[in-house]
Amino acid sequence: MKEEVINIKNYSFRYKDQKEGQALKNINLQIDKGQFVVIMGPSGAGKSTLANCLNGLIPNFIKGKYEGEIIVMGKNPAQEKVGTMAKNIGLVFQDFESQLFSTNTKLEIVFGPENFNVPKEEMEEIIERIVRVVKLEGLENRQPFTLSGGQKQRLAIGSVLANQPKIVCMDEPTTDLDPVGKLGIFQIAKELHQDKDFTLLIIEHETEEALEADRIVVMDNGQIVLDGKPEEILPQVDFFDNLGIMPLQVPKFFSCLGLATDDLPLTPEAGLAKWKDLNLKIDDAKYQALLEKDEQLEKRYGDVVLSVSGLEHVYPNGNRALKGIDLEIREGEFIAILGHNGSGKTTLVKHFNGLLLPTGGQVKVYGKDTREHSIYEIGKDISYVFQNPDHQIFSDTVFEEVAFSPKMRGFTKEEIEKRVKEALKAVDMEGYEEQDPFSLTKGERQRIAVASVLSAQPRIIILDEPTTGLDFKEQRQMMELVKRLNENGHTIIMITHTMWVVAEYAHKVAVIKDGEFTMYGRTREVFQQEDKLAESYLKTPHIVNLGNLLGRTVLSIDELLFCTQKG
Repeated sequence: MKEEVINIKNYSFRYKDQKEGQALKNINLQIDKGQFVVIMGPSGAGKSTLANCLNGLIPNFIKGKYEGEIIVMGKNPAQEKVGTMAKNIGLVFQDFESQLFSTNTKLEIVFGPENFNVPKEEMEEIIERIVRVVKLEGLENRQPFTLSGGQKQRLAIGSVLANQPKIVCMDEPTTDLDPVGKLGIFQIAKELHQDKDFTLLIIEHETEEALEADRIVVMDNGQIVLDGKPEEILPQVDFFDNLGIMPLQVPKFFSCLGLATDDLPLTPEAGLAKWKDLNLKIDDAKYQALLEKDEQLEKRYGDVVLSVSGLEHVYPNGNRALKGIDLEIREGEFIAILGHNGSGKTTLVKHFNGLLLPTGGQVKVYGKDTREHSIYEIGKDISYVFQNPDHQIFSDTVFEEVAFSPKMRGFTKEEIEKRVKEALKAVDMEGYEEQDPFSLTKGERQRIAVASVLSAQPRIIILDEPTTGLDFKEQRQMMELVKRLNENGHTIIMITHTMWVVAEYAHKVAVIKDGEFTMYGRTREVFQQEDKLAESYLKTPHIVNLGNLLGRTVLSIDELLFCTQKG
């Protein structure tokens, strides 16, 4: 007989300062011991709110009015101390950095067990096991702030697992991870899941990862709208489209060909079998047209605007992050810099605008050597949009935020107002001038961060993970904005782990591994080499996998539809 570990009955919640509606509306959900459940939904669906109710953060710390009841491992979280609930349920926050505070990796991992009076002799065993599970071997004595984003994320997961809770809830644990790192989290999940007493809840935007779950729960507007097995839920392509969640690419492709929902393959391998069953073929003339389009794109580029030669960088702690990088970027290019967590991507691009200076070699922006010109001077031509907009935003109003750069450069009041207006129009944020940036959604804050860069009118824009923490609809909006900027003459340099974004938007790809370039070329050429990408912990999207199985590298569903010929 199955044992229930979470029972939610008729549960509703409204935040203290919420003016209308409810964050959760009449939730009923039962989860059995040992289940692996993925909770999906667009931004604002109520997923994180639900997670915070499970360990008592809501309503004990985050205040509001609730109705109904939640029982977790026989306890009502609303009536228990959060510390008491931590023995039963561990929560990895979406903002995982806020969870880290110790002076090294080891101390972070054992903080919970120490507080639960775990004997000292067990501590070393816990550290060793957790470091292995979350793949942080060799980083035991590193300070958390010196780790890459993905390493910090794995450390946050490790620190929760160290408490050996019976239930773990991870709120978007793969947002800052490279593609193989994302699979690694689900691999961790599978390993943990082999213990039939361990229950795992993962809140996730990515549908490819959800294939591994026992069960998928879909939320929208504070309610549960769908609940079932992956093979029942994931073929519902139109449902995901309407909800603003990215559907799996393979079923979406076959759905566009007119196949019924219950006949849709879910994976590239199943897609290949279905392709053969339907006697489909690739139209070589149309595929050739795609290759010619790639050629034409390259012919439109201008002169070299950024040149990197023999670039080396050694951090004060002796870490050699870059080992002789050579790169030329031409005006109008849209290049994606890819690599695993800690490979040197961010270190590299911080040299492009003078935030870091070379230990060896040279970086020139429009002919200016970054070692001989100030950040202020280099910044006239090249601007940087940070991964986390909250690391960039600091003003009380949107207008002040976007006006900051032109003000610093001494422009007239009229010119500042004109630039702010143009920048906000470019990011579809007109009418937000008097709003407090911190009251906006993550996607809106991301767009304001881009606008604050655009008001300086740089010719080159660096975007560090521009889609992190956004749902599919917001990711698409952000990338369509970036595409427009590129088409209007801006050179785009983008770091991202979101591989479908690279496939559909970037013209070129440079892959960095352990401080050196291992691959460079047009996106189509690089994505053709799946095995080599895998060596850099990168994984192509499902539609690219399917195309490669068919012997042609396509970069989107639309491209495969364009080339498909019925036999």
